[in-house]
Amino acid sequence: MLTPALFKDDLFDDLFSFPSFREFDDLDRKIYGKHADRLMKTDVKEHDDSFEAEIDLPGFSKDQIALDLKDGYLTVSAQKGHGTEDKDKEGKIIRRERWSGSMKRSFYVGDDITEEDIKAKYTDGVLSITVPKKEPKPAITAPKRIAIQ
Repeated sequence: MLTPALFKDDLFDDLFSFPSFREFDDLDRKIYGKHADRLMKTDVKEHDDSFEAEIDLPGFSKDQIALDLKDGYLTVSAQKGHGTEDKDKEGKIIRRERWSGSMKRSFYVGDDITEEDIKAKYTDGVLSITVPKKEPKPAITAPKRIAIQ
């Protein structure tokens, strides 16, 4: 009978024990901390008229992802969960490696950007967000003379 004690904590670790695999794992952990596997890895590209961000969110469905705009910050959040039971419909769970929880990341896009300006698309585990470039409203530099009646 297979029990968790047979597998210990390294059921698949031997498969990836080659130094080249370990180096990348250790590098991510040094840079991002112990939750490196939960980080939203993002690429941002600048175009003439817009910025485009591509965020890796593998394993999430579109309805588990939310975009919120508040005070010039665009916040991307994603949340998923697995049941906490020790059994599922196919049998007793002896090892659970898939992650469940939530993550959030914010980007400053400017006070002049509205939710109508931002376009988002989710395909094959990648969230693509396009934010147009907008000129900030000019600040009042010269005082305006007010007539006294």
